[in-house]
Amino acid sequence: MRAAHQGETRVTVVVVTRDRCQQLMNTLDRLAALPERPAVIVADNGSTDRTGEAVRSEFPGVRLIELGENRGLQGRNLGVEQATTPYVAFSDDDSWWADGALTRAADTFDAVSRLGLLAARILVGEDARLDPVSAAMSEGLLTSGADLPGPPVLGFVACGAVVRRTAFLEVGGFEPLLFFYGEEQLLALDLVAAGWELAYVDDVIAHHHPAPVRDERRRHELEVRNAVLSAWMRRPLGSALKITARALASGWSQPAARQGLRTALRNLPAALVRRQVVDRDLEHRVRLLERAERAAQGGPADQGPTRRRLAPTTHVATVRRRG
Repeated sequence: MRAAHQGETRVTVVVVTRDRCQQLMNTLDRLAALPERPAVIVADNGSTDRTGEAVRSEFPGVRLIELGENRGLQGRNLGVEQATTPYVAFSDDDSWWADGALTRAADTFDAVSRLGLLAARILVGEDARLDPVSAAMSEGLLTSGADLPGPPVLGFVACGAVVRRTAFLEVGGFEPLLFFYGEEQLLALDLVAAGWELAYVDDVIAHHHPAPVRDERRRHELEVRNAVLSAWMRRPLGSALKITARALASGWSQPAARQGLRTALRNLPAALVRRQVVDRDLEHRVRLLERAERAAQGGPADQGPTRRRLAPTTHVATVRRRG
């Protein structure tokens, strides 16, 4: 049993998990060893492997939210709601923060009052490879009128992000309709639309040791589904139609994409109820990043999407993050 101790009082770490007790114990060990000793909240999405019992036994200082069922990213929303610190860092059960990263993040937020979200540099695996998403973000394709601590971005990877709690709650957090996979860009757009800034900060570091994907086909299905739903919730009609058409084209050869489009269409009425189209300036920036990514992949600007382009999870709106 590790003794509870509070150090950095400005940041809470929220971890969402389900049926990965061993990985979670490793992550909690890593977080407990941080010099900041942050408050930690674990949201358990209905685990059946005695995860809750293990957390209570081994980490009594960790606040445990037991949802009783798999409610997807709602666990993050509940974690942020229950946090009492001004800033909240997200971890998955296979990721954690580097020594000093949370203090640097808090100092950055303290210094930039309009910063709503900080995207960290993510290092993947035992050999600490730079995540391709972090490499893309560091290129700084966007500009901002604000004095930011790093390049402005329009997306992030959740396990390497820190948010200002008030900004997160102001826009309603993650959209529950998306459940998981590709949920980050919608929140990023909502934060920017509300007047908050998002920035990539290279000296705030998160470590990610991805667990094997248990159901790759299901993951692909959700990525396609959420790309289409996100488009109809926030993008102008022309962009939403194009993204839907790309998903349809992908579905001709990929059964998972076809199923993802079907589930998206079933949920389209719920998405339309939530529809709040971004303004022209924000849409222009999103299209700029999409064109830059297509060019980087060697295709023409109007080329139809590959599977990677159907997962809007980063500032380029579409690069998948698994390392």
